[in-house]
Amino acid sequence: MKTSIATVSLGGDLRDKLEAIARAGFDGVEIFENDFLIYDASPKEVGRMVRDLGMEITLFQPFRDFEGMPEPLRSRTFDRAERKFDVMQEMGTDLVLVCSNVSPASLGGLDRAAADFHELGERAAGRGLRVGYEALAWGRHIHDHRDAWEIVRRADHPNIGLVLDSFHTLSRKIDVNSIRSIPKEKIFIIQLADAPLIDMDLLYWSRHFRNMPGEGDLPVLDFMKAVAATGYDGYLSLEIFNDQFRGGSASAIAVDGRRSLIYLGDQVKRQQPQSALPVPPMPPRAAVEGISFVEFTAAEDEAPELEALFASLGFRRAARHKSKRVTVFRQGAINLVVNTEQKGFASASYSVHGTSAYAAGLMVDDATAALRRAVALGAQRFEQSLDAGEIEVPAVRGVGGGILYFLDRKTELGRIWEIEFDAIEDHIPLQPAGLQSIDHMAQTMKYEELLTWLLFYTSLIDVQKTPMVDIVDPSGIVRSQVVENAEGSLRITMNGAENRNTLAGRFIAETFGSGIQHLAFRTDDIFATAAALAANGFVSLAISPNYYDDLEGRFGLDAEFAERLKAGNILYDRDEHGEYFQLYSPTYGEGLFFEIVERRGYRGYGAANAIFRIAALRKHLRPAGMPTVTKNRGHQTY
Repeated sequence: MKTSIATVSLGGDLRDKLEAIARAGFDGVEIFENDFLIYDASPKEVGRMVRDLGMEITLFQPFRDFEGMPEPLRSRTFDRAERKFDVMQEMGTDLVLVCSNVSPASLGGLDRAAADFHELGERAAGRGLRVGYEALAWGRHIHDHRDAWEIVRRADHPNIGLVLDSFHTLSRKIDVNSIRSIPKEKIFIIQLADAPLIDMDLLYWSRHFRNMPGEGDLPVLDFMKAVAATGYDGYLSLEIFNDQFRGGSASAIAVDGRRSLIYLGDQVKRQQPQSALPVPPMPPRAAVEGISFVEFTAAEDEAPELEALFASLGFRRAARHKSKRVTVFRQGAINLVVNTEQKGFASASYSVHGTSAYAAGLMVDDATAALRRAVALGAQRFEQSLDAGEIEVPAVRGVGGGILYFLDRKTELGRIWEIEFDAIEDHIPLQPAGLQSIDHMAQTMKYEELLTWLLFYTSLIDVQKTPMVDIVDPSGIVRSQVVENAEGSLRITMNGAENRNTLAGRFIAETFGSGIQHLAFRTDDIFATAAALAANGFVSLAISPNYYDDLEGRFGLDAEFAERLKAGNILYDRDEHGEYFQLYSPTYGEGLFFEIVERRGYRGYGAANAIFRIAALRKHLRPAGMPTVTKNRGHQTY
């Protein structure tokens, strides 16, 4: 499968962009004219640079306001075209994009436009070049790919073809099935972009809010299936106009871009196996049973405090690693692992982030296949040396540079607790708290990372995304996106912080990076769990009494029931499917906390309660400006 991306999709100068695109594994690149014009190198030097990086120039673009111009403007457009042809030949590319005219001076008429393109085709043919015509969604006369195709058809020239751009078709809700009848040899290149559904001016929407296929809300897969039905097997190219992307890491955006194209091709091939689109073979998305474990790293003298918090939540020591300082705490199907090793990745993670949840393990249908798919989609494989008797667990680097492990039940990975660990008996008297499984895992990240990790999860494992939600923090807004499987046994919430004053933003700043900020445990009886936790010495997060006064009136709750919620510091929400109960711990360290939830048919995550929970959690944070002590597993640094 041949992949390409337009230089306008990334930030940096032209060399930075080209190097990032090549590192990501793209086969080709579209040179956006302005990127070339502001770069101090000749067309020949730019072409050589691209080829030295192992790529080819798939397209030079854009050539604007060409067809349907009255004289003397018409003659001038052909003169401009000849100059573009000169540049292309020096650069070493044979295809130029002509987008539909937006000039108020342009004249309508399909035959007039077709005649202009026929003449342009003659001139291009004399130089061994080709011209691709694209219908801009805001074109003055042509804003529909069906009309653009009719012009190309009437031009009737082998050097004139069509450029199809998913955004221009999908933003206008044009029937994609009209693409299926276009001869594949007349489709010169496919440009792809997604976007969130926003009701705004088409030009502004296109210029600022495009994103990678799979990151937005447009039916890009349907568009690509229609393209594949023509037999098209050429380049799939990205043209992404996005302010956030241009201000971000060119390397990260390029990696996301290639992943999005490979994932899109894989989806098409699975739904249309007869497609001629050459797609790298890979296993299907991994089916996930749930989160098998979450692993914490801590200094040996800090671990007792964390373990005491686990004990108050009803977790018991269940196993100890045969050769390492690693202990497993268990309750129901929940495994919390505490690693105090002074070597290896856990120790390195502690040195950077302090006590933190740095790794998680997913129970999947086939761990080896999950790893193969992840690597095929550009994920970074994680490996480290093993001690005798240890199992090599397939893993990749995830959010914040942490680790995502894959386990399954059909290999020895399903017996890792028995193989690598010795069972131990915990004699600490505890009340069973009734926690059964991890309801959801919440990862906090910078807002600009949110789409990266959304694409990471949706392309690797069998999950769907939910609509983005704004979480109100007293100090700002946090954008929240969830990926979850159909069974509800895996839920990952991703919270994107835009400033460091929010609780989420402070967590990133104080722990030096993105990561797991909280875990939510599921119970079937929140009130019985709350009573058991209190007996264990658990101190719940105190919620303002004003919240409960409002809650009673807002939902029309029975006064006795509302008082019961208040006595237990239990938050409440309701949707069309049922009820939701939430109980929180105060923050641990620099913002880590735990949640207990009960779902009675409810499908959300209590977004309406976030502002009350956040305000209460903030009271437990270290005051701003107070220095912290960072320990390096055996000694302290200040």
